[in-house]
This record gives sequence, C-alpha cells and structure tokens, in this order.
Amino acid sequence: MIAHVGDRLVVEGVRLGVPRRVGVIIGVRHPDGAPPYDVKWLDTGRESVVFPGAEAHVETASTSR
Repeated sequence: MIAHVGDRLVVEGVRLGVPRRVGVIIGVRHPDGAPPYDVKWLDTGRESVVFPGAEAHVETASTSR
C-alpha cells in the first residue's frame, strides 16, 4: 500500500454493524509512501497512527473528491 499526504484511507467494516471509516492522510512516515500513516478521521476529527490491514485501501486525492 502506497499513499501520499492528502489521500484518503478507507477502512471497511468487517463485521455486521461496524461502519466504514474514512480518514485523510495527514502524514506519511516513510519516503516511499509505505505505512504507517498519520490519519485524521472524518467522523470524529481525531488523529491516530494507522497500520492499515487487508480491509483498508487508499483513494488518491485526485480520485476521492
């Protein structure tokens, strides 16, 4: 998974009743764009460090709008 600042991280709910989460990537810690990412979640406004799993994907800034 490769991402850039401004891309969106989408994490699908993997269990019934767990909603999809979307966050904006505000920091990339490796020059090649590999995880982990600093993410600001759109639903709460909170920021966290994320090591995305198989249920996550990146939408580039140009396609997520």
